[in-house]
Amino acid sequence: MSESTASLRELAAFSEGADLECKAAQGRDGRGELPDDFWRSYCAMANTEGGVILLGVQEKPRGTFRAVGIVDAERVRKALWDNLHNRKQVSTNLLAEADVQPIQVAGVQILQIRVPRATRQQKPVHLGSNPFGGTWLRRYEGDYTADDEAVRRMLAERVEESRDDKVLKGFDFSDLDMDTVAAYRNRFAAVRPGHVWSDLAVPEFLERIGAFGKNREEGVSGLRLAGLLMFGRAEVIRDALPHYMVDYQERPEARTERRWIDRLVPDGSWSGNLYDFFRRVYQKLTADLKVPFQLQDGQRIEDTPVHEALREALANTLIHADYTGRASVLVVKRPDMYGFRNPGRMRIPPEIAIHGGNSDCRNRRLQTMFQLVGYGDHAGSGLPKIYANWAGQHWRRPVLYELPELEQTLMELRMSSLVPPEAVTALEGRLGERFRALPETARLALIAAQVEGQVRHDRLKQICADHPADLTKMLGGLVREGFLVPEGVGRGMVYFLPWQTRVLAGAFDQADVVAPVCGTAIPPELDAIPPELGSIPPELGSIPPELGAGALEVAIYVNWADVPAELQQELLVMAAPIRESRRAQPTDLQATVQNLCTGRYLGRHVLARLLDRNPDDLLRRTLNPMVASGALLTAYAASSDPRQAYMAMAAALRSP
Repeated sequence: MSESTASLRELAAFSEGADLECKAAQGRDGRGELPDDFWRSYCAMANTEGGVILLGVQEKPRGTFRAVGIVDAERVRKALWDNLHNRKQVSTNLLAEADVQPIQVAGVQILQIRVPRATRQQKPVHLGSNPFGGTWLRRYEGDYTADDEAVRRMLAERVEESRDDKVLKGFDFSDLDMDTVAAYRNRFAAVRPGHVWSDLAVPEFLERIGAFGKNREEGVSGLRLAGLLMFGRAEVIRDALPHYMVDYQERPEARTERRWIDRLVPDGSWSGNLYDFFRRVYQKLTADLKVPFQLQDGQRIEDTPVHEALREALANTLIHADYTGRASVLVVKRPDMYGFRNPGRMRIPPEIAIHGGNSDCRNRRLQTMFQLVGYGDHAGSGLPKIYANWAGQHWRRPVLYELPELEQTLMELRMSSLVPPEAVTALEGRLGERFRALPETARLALIAAQVEGQVRHDRLKQICADHPADLTKMLGGLVREGFLVPEGVGRGMVYFLPWQTRVLAGAFDQADVVAPVCGTAIPPELDAIPPELGSIPPELGSIPPELGAGALEVAIYVNWADVPAELQQELLVMAAPIRESRRAQPTDLQATVQNLCTGRYLGRHVLARLLDRNPDDLLRRTLNPMVASGALLTAYAASSDPRQAYMAMAAALRSP
């Protein structure tokens, strides 16, 4: 077994590119012991994105590492392997010999344990024999017990190859929108002229395409879930899938905001099913695209690589969505970009999916139905086609990422050059020869920060081929030379240009990516529904209340200096009982945090100042658990964003 050497600085840099958990692991005799909470971190990382656990290292405060070492590392390694094969301890062993390595740091030996991301067939990875109560998830750089709904979803993902194959009891052809069925058949006949299915009666046609089928184990025939999603009416779809919601928004400006000029949601004026959503949204997405004059076999070609990429992205969003999830399908169109969001994380890691050749579609019946009418590519080739077509326009590389909050997958397609001349000109104007003398990757990092408002380690991994460790060193060098200003620690590290106004540039903001479980606030577009339509359909009540434009008016105070003097005094009075007590009950502390965060977003440093608490301890012990439980709403999508601030959920529901 070989042993490598690392410095504390390298550990700190490593934490920027991986989920890192440090444990002292000293044991009662100080010679080293596998800590009991190791297994929670092991399960949590396996069920999320994987990560690295360092035994023999303390991280306190966050981002500051101290190697305490393990005297008897072999004893710890033996305990690890013994328990990995003990099903009473943990359900699955994901580790290979190479995943457990000794490292010399600051003159002492520590153990590095790489935990891979579990496949869907291995999830949930849990403690003991019962996944309910024994499954842990990684949230906000902490380990939290998965609720029963999340566990049931993982179990379904494990055993159901295709989530839309289920034959539904109590549903029939009367639950379908026949206008949608007719539109689909017309498209089928146009794409496949002369096909024998075109002349079949409707029931037989639906059976052939997979919308209707038979559960042979139970001997029951009926409508499949895929058929209901594709052709059903929204109110009936919601009988089978209570959280079903599809949403399209066109936003007028190249900014992260929720004001829209066109919106499509199931409001009773159309069917609300997936096929109609696809047809209507695709027309809206491509309405403004310029089509060059081209002829093929004497016919003008109305299609372009951008049309094709948008079709693939929209079809992928719909066929890979987990319609049992609490997030909605969301498509955003802006002057500078397109955004696609679907509930459910990817079944294979994004970095593998991007290269193609591997496919594990969540809804294979839906995939087939879309392919039969010419939408959606063959298995494993859709994402590479999107990336290739976007690169062919010399636009910025698409961004594909997952968020653990409500388990969702997002893709952003930006219509801006990878190296915009105006960005280069701006940087040369400020930095002159210093900018031109930088290596190519360093220049690319500064250009990304100029164009996108910030740059992160993960973003650079997507747009250049350098090794992650080299990117970390390069970013550190740009900071030391004054080109970039860092904020945050570890995976939350964000870099800005020194003169920059620090704003997000993504397609999705917090209201897009986090929808409260409760709440019945109604979005403004519902005011236009005529009274004769009767009561508002239930799906409209599930739109997150913070989607309203008035939510933008809520103030965000990240630092104490940002808080107006009059408000400072008011908040200090509110926080006094907790600030003056060093042994406050956790429930009293949480209640005070909720009161302080009512009607405003407060950053952890502001709250720490008000409550006289350590900011890191407050984040770990109070704020993160309150966010995980739904008591607090975060201002930004990324939990590790250095500008993160918190508002009481009840206040979010009351915001105008």
